[in-house]
Amino acid sequence: MVGARRICAALAALAESARHELLTFDDPGAAPARSLPAPFLQFAGDCVRMASARVRTVRRVLPLHAREAAGAACAAPGYGPPPGEARLTPSIPFKMILVDRTVAAVPIDLELLYNGVLLIREPVVVQALVRAHQLCWESGEELAPPRETPLGPPSGAMPEHLRPVLDALLAGLTDEAAAARLGISGRTYTRRVGELFAALGTTSRFRAGAEAMRRGWL
Repeated sequence: MVGARRICAALAALAESARHELLTFDDPGAAPARSLPAPFLQFAGDCVRMASARVRTVRRVLPLHAREAAGAACAAPGYGPPPGEARLTPSIPFKMILVDRTVAAVPIDLELLYNGVLLIREPVVVQALVRAHQLCWESGEELAPPRETPLGPPSGAMPEHLRPVLDALLAGLTDEAAAARLGISGRTYTRRVGELFAALGTTSRFRAGAEAMRRGWL
């Protein structure tokens, strides 16, 4: 279906029908970049929040580049933190709202609901979409709640002896392969990985790359 009025009606009906679970692929940073009408964005957000208020499980998968946009949404006046849980993955395959594992709304252009929506009720297709969401969810990184005090600009240069360690992590090498490449023992490599994580303020290899990029170390 196309047309803002029909799309809004479909989203409202989905929100009204939700009883148990809400799964989404979303990119809160995409809509503002495409200059969508503010009333439509607010309505779509209200529909998701309305559905979330009634269901037990809400799981949102977001692309990594949407971290800051998601944080800004949490801080928006009158909104507060979005309901349910959220995880970050390097990217999402498409935008989607999936209700109670029975019906899914997917944008016709795979990005923006505003341009047209396909409602999918075929059980086999719906279960395939559930599986796609589950795989992204299981491999995702938990989206931490926004800090009460914003972080200041990152400072300090990367310790040079840790740069080869970061390169090895980004290359996806096993600890054994990385230690062999660097010509150090496995124990020394593990210790340097710990130093790198401490310098970056994380314990996640996935997040280490993102934080290093944020600090300009890459």
